[in-house]
Amino acid sequence: MSPKFRVGVIGAGRVGAVLAAGLHAAGHHVVSAAGESDASRRRAADLLPGVPLRKPSDVARDADLLLLTVPDDMLPNVVQVLAASGALREGQIVAHTSGRHGLAVLAPAVAVGARVIALHPAMTFTGTLVDLERLHGCVFGLTAGLAERAIAEGLVHDLGGRPTWVPEEMRTLYHAGLAHGANHLVTLVSEAMSMLAAAGVDDPSGTLRPLLDAALDNALAHGDAALTGPIVRGDVRTVAAHLKDISANAPDTLPSYVAMAWATLDRAVTDGRLIPIRAHKMADVLGAYGDRGLDERFTRTSATGDAGADQA
Repeated sequence: MSPKFRVGVIGAGRVGAVLAAGLHAAGHHVVSAAGESDASRRRAADLLPGVPLRKPSDVARDADLLLLTVPDDMLPNVVQVLAASGALREGQIVAHTSGRHGLAVLAPAVAVGARVIALHPAMTFTGTLVDLERLHGCVFGLTAGLAERAIAEGLVHDLGGRPTWVPEEMRTLYHAGLAHGANHLVTLVSEAMSMLAAAGVDDPSGTLRPLLDAALDNALAHGDAALTGPIVRGDVRTVAAHLKDISANAPDTLPSYVAMAWATLDRAVTDGRLIPIRAHKMADVLGAYGDRGLDERFTRTSATGDAGADQA
């Protein structure tokens, strides 16, 4: 059985309030929280009833396990101020939930003898009770020293999640992958709905849902092999028609369509699914709307494919 801690949370936002509530449900004692906005106060009242809201330094002094759930760019200053004020102490566990940062940002805490953990839930949060169910099976990106690994894994277990270990030097790339996959997906889907609305579709979200569900499942299971559509098929005239109509009716979505089309073309060429002559015709069409240029990999793969075609 993992040890139970007196928990304090600084940043009663969507992530902090939910994680604290999850730890409370697992038997930990949430002693206090810090949150200044009206939204944070309402969230704390809903998810952490009876838990007092206090100053950050007071929250830190009360806690055996201190959760820092503030925005990434604020985290270095928060740690520095807490350490300088004497609010952190030897043996205390200080964990942050930033995806980007690892342990280096917690150096001021380490300097006073605290034990540090980077603990990032790979999930998007609403800051409501719904999130508590979503924590079950959620992957947490962990970075910790050998002495803290068991504690970090125990906390993830208590939250119903699954641990994955991320090297200190790879935290930013790890976070970029999550942001690219999730945050940019929201932008992409929103733009697709805008196109469908401009085309007169009365239920853009309902129209996209079955297609996106299948595409996401296939992509997660099969990667690039799941690619379908006009670029992989080499349907140059279809893509040209897309670009013409998007320019006329949904111009705000054109830059992202072109960028993703270039990326899709590159991947289709790299895995050999699109013959070089088709790829170059597609590149000519895309180049008229935003010429990314053919990178070395594209050129090299195309040259190899040309040689193979000649031999055939």
